[in-house]
Amino acid sequence: MNELFDVDGKVIVITGAGGVLCGGMARALGGAGAKVAAWDVIEPAAQKVADEINSNGGTAIAVKCDVLDKASLAEAKEKTVSELGEIDILVNGAGGNKKEATTSDDLSFFDLPAEAVRFVFDLNFIGTFLTTQVVAKDMVERGEGTILNISSMASLCPLTRVMGYSAAKAAVNNFTQWLAVHICQNYSKDIRVNAIAPGFLLTEQNRFLLTDEKSGDLTARGKLIIEHTPMGRFGEPEELVGTVMWLLSDAAKFVTGIVVPIDGGFSAFSGV
Repeated sequence: MNELFDVDGKVIVITGAGGVLCGGMARALGGAGAKVAAWDVIEPAAQKVADEINSNGGTAIAVKCDVLDKASLAEAKEKTVSELGEIDILVNGAGGNKKEATTSDDLSFFDLPAEAVRFVFDLNFIGTFLTTQVVAKDMVERGEGTILNISSMASLCPLTRVMGYSAAKAAVNNFTQWLAVHICQNYSKDIRVNAIAPGFLLTEQNRFLLTDEKSGDLTARGKLIIEHTPMGRFGEPEELVGTVMWLLSDAAKFVTGIVVPIDGGFSAFSGV
């Protein structure tokens, strides 16, 4: 069983690794023996994660990378390969929402600035697309590899207020399925592409929507989410790890083209 879920020695790139969710994945994978390349546009955040992995006996490097800049991605890949070896696994985790692209009492749908919505869409979808282009090309040449995209519950049931983010993550789901088929049919049956759709976990991107900035108490939206989550709470970053380990390892060797909800039952509940 341990061999089935083994990622020991695998070189894993994680974009957005300086964040709460992907940082947790990076630490867990590093602790399981993977060689982790923590890619993030905020280098100090990525370095902190890499330092924690290394201080606990693992192997990790921090790489400054902009997922919307193909030249930056190419440089990040070159640095990763030169220091850790050929990339076995890609986790497309860079993403998030933006306050300026979110409707509110002070900002109606009709006044949403296109540049803010475009930024959110590009960060979540185009960033996933470009990173996959750069990293997966080497996987195709070797005929093996694994890609995991980080989607969201907003992709499965569009959420109020976050129109751009919901649309972008829905595009990630469609891309996941499309790419899984495309790679199998045209390049290799041994390259798998899947995604996870986390439910509600508190991150820096959504905290302003779910908690009051001053008191820290749940907002009306935060309370509504808890009410519609059968498990009655927000998730914790470490609760994504089991599913991630499954999808990245040989335990999921015949699994490709799926999007797995990790949501405490949110997507199963009609509200009644």
